[in-house]
Amino acid sequence: MKSIFEKIKGKNDLSAKFREQEQLRRQVNSLFNLLTDLYGSDKIVLRAGKLNILQMMRSDFLPEQVLALQKLVFEDPTLETVPELDHIPGILEEVENEIADIIARRTLEDELEKKINERLQQRHEEYVSEIKMQIIKENAGPENAQTLKKFAVLEKLEQKYLMRSVLDVLKPSSFNEVVGQERPVQALLSKLASPFPQHILLYGPPGVGKTTAARLALAAARSFKYSPFEQDASFVEVNGTTLRWDPREVTNPLLGSVHDPIYQGARRDLADSGVPEPKPGLVTDAHGGVLFIDEIGEMDVILQNKLLKVLEDKRVFFESSYYDPSDNNVPKYIKKLFEEGAPADFILIGATTRGPEEINPAIRSRCAEIFFEPLTPSDIHKIVQQAAQKLNVAIDYKVADIIAEYTIEGRKATNILADAFALAYNRSPDQQNPAITANDVYEVIQVSRLTPYVIRRASEKQEVGRIFGLGVAGFVGSALEIEAVAFPARRKEGGAIRFNETAGSMTKDSVFNAASVLRKLTGRDIYDYDVHVNVVGGGRIDGPSAGVAISLAIYSALENLPVPQNIAVTGELSIQGMIRAVGGVPEKIYGAKQCGIDTVFVPLENKKDIPLDARGIKVITVQTLEEVINQIFPLANEITN
Repeated sequence: MKSIFEKIKGKNDLSAKFREQEQLRRQVNSLFNLLTDLYGSDKIVLRAGKLNILQMMRSDFLPEQVLALQKLVFEDPTLETVPELDHIPGILEEVENEIADIIARRTLEDELEKKINERLQQRHEEYVSEIKMQIIKENAGPENAQTLKKFAVLEKLEQKYLMRSVLDVLKPSSFNEVVGQERPVQALLSKLASPFPQHILLYGPPGVGKTTAARLALAAARSFKYSPFEQDASFVEVNGTTLRWDPREVTNPLLGSVHDPIYQGARRDLADSGVPEPKPGLVTDAHGGVLFIDEIGEMDVILQNKLLKVLEDKRVFFESSYYDPSDNNVPKYIKKLFEEGAPADFILIGATTRGPEEINPAIRSRCAEIFFEPLTPSDIHKIVQQAAQKLNVAIDYKVADIIAEYTIEGRKATNILADAFALAYNRSPDQQNPAITANDVYEVIQVSRLTPYVIRRASEKQEVGRIFGLGVAGFVGSALEIEAVAFPARRKEGGAIRFNETAGSMTKDSVFNAASVLRKLTGRDIYDYDVHVNVVGGGRIDGPSAGVAISLAIYSALENLPVPQNIAVTGELSIQGMIRAVGGVPEKIYGAKQCGIDTVFVPLENKKDIPLDARGIKVITVQTLEEVINQIFPLANEITN
């Protein structure tokens, strides 16, 4: 039998184990409560359900509760071994360490979340503030007190008008007011107002109405049913002398350019995202209409070639090393411009005061060519009368004659009349519409230092050794006064021939050709005489077209035969006595008309060049110098008799 002491010791051991289990049970319950507080009872139940440990958590058997606690804390469904009582303290220590780590992470996460929420709140407030400022700017615009004040000053200035531009008042508003250009205007209209309009080049002297005629032609073309031009077809006008461009394509007002985001300053919203911005040019503005380039011959040669490319493609293409087609920040319109180009389907009308030979041959080959006529004194008369009607002012009957004597440009004629109009008002400030007198015009002429346009005048007289030749400068013909005298040679070894040093080598050759032909026709050796040939005014004569006139002047001087002073001749003289074709026959006929000449001799080879409207001039075609002599000097003999 066990002693009383052994029994007491056994009871004490059982009591100690019981207390130890109770201590462990309370520890386990505390850990469950801690997990419940940490995750919440709902989440603990859900997690326990997934791990299938609900019954183990409610078990009265401590090891099962510890196993359930292990699975719950470590979230390890593979734990299946129920721990022994001796191992439970170690397991609980591991569980406590894990829960401590979880609590530490949770605390850190809470702190981070708090900071994140604070930062988000700060950013949100900044964003809301920025949006508010943007809305305020959108509603208020870029204006402030200073800009609004300056705008008000400009608006006030716009209300003040000192005068209307004279050119605006006197500018032709219909084809009937374009004087002296009936044929060119009709040709222009037929080529533009067509189902298939053509590119056009307009040649002619300044101030004859090329720009106005082009603008009116487009206005008329819009009204035709078969015309491709719509009612809102644009007329874009630019001067070729002002078209500047950069070979790097950073600027090109005619064709367009690309504003790169770094160096050239694209729009701010595009620059911020590094997107280049194409800027279409005047050719795109003229799409569907007319691009009128005045003084097209003055354009840069490379720019002309670029324009030719646009005429072929009917589009303008842009390039930029900054363009990235895969960039999602590129707006649709920029992507379209880079990938498809900008439309540029227009009709080109170029105007120039240069000759056709000075214009790019490639441009000429693509264009119909129309030549505008120089204005005659009668045309200037009509323009002056028309301008006087528009100004609602009476003019002296001599006013138109005086103005026509000093200019052949319609624009210049109206400017002279406008200046005289201002003088008339200044002279009679109390009179509403004072008449313009000849003295008013002469005062304008003196102040402007104008000289008569036509210095040489034809007459009914006859003179020995004097005849009118014809020349061309630009698109304007003029009469050349050629005179010659002949004396018996002073030296036995032969006479001398003297000619203007400034006339040009080709014209000097014409003198020697004349000497050979005259010797052949008359038997006279020109070297038996001292001959002096002079072009009055000392002008330079380009080309051989004065050969016939020089020959006739020398012939008249040698034979002492008078030449009628109302005739003029032109043509190149060969040493065989043949009269060869020359250029500028229509302009030369115009020049003869300006001087009052009524008969012109031209080479037979130029017969096709004689205009249908010879402006009242009698044009005689000749083939040889002998033929000209037979026609001119019998006339002189008849006048003498």
